[in-house]
Amino acid sequence: MIKEILEEPLVIKRTILEEQENIRRIANKIKTEDYKMAYITGSGTSYHAGLVGQYILSNLTSLTANTILASEFQHWIPSNLSRKTLLIAISQSGESRDVIEATKFALKKGIDILAITSTPESTLARLASYIIFPRSGREVAVPATKTYVAHLTAVFMLATELAALEETTTNVKVLKERLYDMPNVVEEIFRREKEEVYKAAKRYCNKNLIFVLGSGPNYATALEAALKLKETCMVFAEGFAAREFLHGPIRLIDERALMILISPSDEVSNYVSLARSFKGFGADVLSILEETEDSKILAELSDSVFYVPYGLPKFFSPIVFIVPIQLFAYYMSVLKGLNPDNPEKLVKVVK
Repeated sequence: MIKEILEEPLVIKRTILEEQENIRRIANKIKTEDYKMAYITGSGTSYHAGLVGQYILSNLTSLTANTILASEFQHWIPSNLSRKTLLIAISQSGESRDVIEATKFALKKGIDILAITSTPESTLARLASYIIFPRSGREVAVPATKTYVAHLTAVFMLATELAALEETTTNVKVLKERLYDMPNVVEEIFRREKEEVYKAAKRYCNKNLIFVLGSGPNYATALEAALKLKETCMVFAEGFAAREFLHGPIRLIDERALMILISPSDEVSNYVSLARSFKGFGADVLSILEETEDSKILAELSDSVFYVPYGLPKFFSPIVFIVPIQLFAYYMSVLKGLNPDNPEKLVKVVK
């Protein structure tokens, strides 16, 4: 797992360099076909990548995007679908039973399929009209890390290419430049934060009640972070949209809890009162922040802080905020005497 996490800068770079032309062709085809609606489906980590995809496609392009869990797809998809609908099916293996079943159901409805999969010879790829192949390489560890980052990169590339074809006030050229710099940003996180992440893992490795809060695209990051902690550390971990946590779950907070707050600098003010409340209930607070003047007040309230580089467009922030949590989950698992590569009861592909 740690080897695969540390490969992420290369994975991002390869995906950008080797899939750029293919994604550009697919974006042009989507524009030509004039799709109005994109449903996105996946399971587990792939579903979380889909949620990020929904955010960026809905905010950066004219597509209306909606994400549905693959296992629930048949129950939630509308019956009166337009032929101008596209299904974006995300699966690392391309063999997940629920994703395949959702894809076949969509095909019966006459919907075109765009597959995002790390396995181009897979069943999902064979069912699809369009295929994006994130260059993650083989992932051996059961918990998905580099494949998640690779799939996010592919989604970001698709959104920016679609935005470039539309009349938009967004400076797509700047967005692309920042995306192309992402390998360096992730390398910087490894260089600056690995030691701090290890110290925090050592400090909190006996915590068995963990809540992760995020907003906007980082609501998906909170869900993915909690999943990684469950898989690797065998702890009760749940992700929430930040303020939704106040609607019931806050009842569980006491000195047993670790609260992980994911806060870009423009959201810090939303988390300050939450952090004060959590600490008042006896919980520990770990914040993941951009290192800015605005973030200082939350950093001072927190028991531990991981920093990510400042200035990345919020669209792309789910990559930088998940990286330190992947490291944290790995170190915690090892410190607890567990095997993060092959957690009991889990399989790489659910069939």
